[in-house]
Amino acid sequence: MHLNPYGEYAVLLAASLANDWPGDRDGVVRRAREFGMTNPFPVAPYDHPGARTVIDSWLRVVDAPDPDVRAAELNLQMAAVTAYPRMTNHDGEGWHLHYRDEGQDLPGILAAVIGVGTALHLVTRGMHRLGRCRAGRDPGDPCRSVVVDVTRNGRQQYCSVRCANRAAVRRHRAR
Repeated sequence: MHLNPYGEYAVLLAASLANDWPGDRDGVVRRAREFGMTNPFPVAPYDHPGARTVIDSWLRVVDAPDPDVRAAELNLQMAAVTAYPRMTNHDGEGWHLHYRDEGQDLPGILAAVIGVGTALHLVTRGMHRLGRCRAGRDPGDPCRSVVVDVTRNGRQQYCSVRCANRAAVRRHRAR
């Protein structure tokens, strides 16, 4: 048996959806597949807006002002959607744990996986390793991208090299 890598792929999926929202349900499903989700997603008419609601709720965790508020918000979100962990063996993945009930719709699956994944990411890597791009804190910089720090040293603050370079140039010019 192995544990799903919920922590990393799920939180990176959430950030990817938050930073570049797909225009339709198929785009959300394609993105989920790109990040390793193999399970079927039963179709419901509210899937696309429901998935957007999941991401908007998750952004409250990203934007929480301190670890206590972040944990409280994430705990509320997980309590609303996650189920008892259970062993499953599907799609040739081997035995692993799921934290959601069978037959959930796309928003329900995303909420459970992203919630547990974010919690695992924060408790194993650090409560500070999720936030908005540092460049966006500078006056006039429009970047609001989510940054998931999966680096070894735990110091990633920028969403891209481009944002890091832009901020460095601003600091240099200010000196």
